[in-house]
Amino acid sequence: MKSPDPRRALNDGEDSTDSTPLLRSAPRAEAAPVCCSARYNLAVLAFFGFFVLYALRVNLSVALVDMVDSNTTSEDNRTSNECAEHSAPIKVLRNQTGKRYQWDAETQGWILGSFFYGYIITQIPGGYIASKVGGKLLLGFGVLGTAIFTLFTPLAADLGVGPLIVLRALEGLGEGVTFPAMHAMWSTWAPPLERSKLLSISYAGAQLGTVISLPLSGIICYYMNWTYVFYFFGMVGIFWFILWIWLVSDTPETHKRISHYEKEYILSSLKNQNGFLSAVPYFGSWLCMILSGQVADNLRAKWNFSTICVRRVFSLIGMIGPAVFLVAAGFIGCDYSLAVAFLTISTTLGGFCSSGFSINHLDIAPSYAGILLGITNTFATIPGMVGPVIAKSLTPDNTVREWQTVFCIAAAINVFGAMFFTLFAKGEVQNWALSEQHRHRN
Repeated sequence: MKSPDPRRALNDGEDSTDSTPLLRSAPRAEAAPVCCSARYNLAVLAFFGFFVLYALRVNLSVALVDMVDSNTTSEDNRTSNECAEHSAPIKVLRNQTGKRYQWDAETQGWILGSFFYGYIITQIPGGYIASKVGGKLLLGFGVLGTAIFTLFTPLAADLGVGPLIVLRALEGLGEGVTFPAMHAMWSTWAPPLERSKLLSISYAGAQLGTVISLPLSGIICYYMNWTYVFYFFGMVGIFWFILWIWLVSDTPETHKRISHYEKEYILSSLKNQNGFLSAVPYFGSWLCMILSGQVADNLRAKWNFSTICVRRVFSLIGMIGPAVFLVAAGFIGCDYSLAVAFLTISTTLGGFCSSGFSINHLDIAPSYAGILLGITNTFATIPGMVGPVIAKSLTPDNTVREWQTVFCIAAAINVFGAMFFTLFAKGEVQNWALSEQHRHRN
């Protein structure tokens, strides 16, 4: 066993107490093997769970193109002639057996945004319920409910706009509890010095789900029709739920296939904490989340960087970097290839935040991290609701200058958030979050 490094206190000064999540007087537990471990199996299952969740969330945005009669929106979908070569509509021969609806652009906007009206409601209750009853069933039934409602999407669409909006809001209710529920599970499953790795693996599924489901939905619409998009992803969600209920346990103590050595490793590393993970946060971002998690834990465990230092640096990279490339994307004229490249880099760099501010709930208040995640994710949902409306109002003619304004506003919000976090963030458990049983510093 290694004793605490005395150089840490010299290097970190007043932040030395948060350079490791373990008590200074306690020896560091030897890590259990990763291969075939129950904790990494949980991370992989969670990965596919969030893959399914985001596939269920975004598939409508593709299917909606085939659901709407093209003649209804042809006048609304006008673009400026600044980049004329890209403005001409492209006629694509495809399967058109699915029913079409006379929904104008405003109606489509209400349909697409309705998901978040349900999603925002269950964030805080989800965190509270997960802290009381555990996350396995809450997350599992959240995904199952969303999958079942997805299967009924064609029926709801046939009944009218109102039923479809209600159905999408119900899907949002189901997905709203999933992130807090997953955090509650990690509070009993994640060894402190493996937090970033396990978190990054489990939540990276959300990004990959978006990456794969968008083109896959288009292929299904092309060769079959839009109804099969919802049938396919709904059935995938139900299949995942069966695996989740069969293979996952709320805690290491109740897991039937975990090795005794791994169980002791997890329990001994968490006995002085109530560990808790959070992260919010496409393909580049997915890779970045995985890699940044590895780097963050290595900086803390092997290079003795303080927790607050790692969180600040990764947050600055993950927020300032995207802001720079987002603004740059608005000032390159009609070079679409370069625009795609800049936006890809912007999204990729955002993956650093998963090991920055996104995990900070656990650092400052592990006992309340589920509730805190619910609160912060509630506010984080608001841009998804108002963003499209604001962007639409700022770009009535779809000109390059109008989109420059949109990108600059988004970048300014990112920069403000990065500066605010850097100035006021803490890396240790706060006094208000301590209880008599869990008085510790990480």
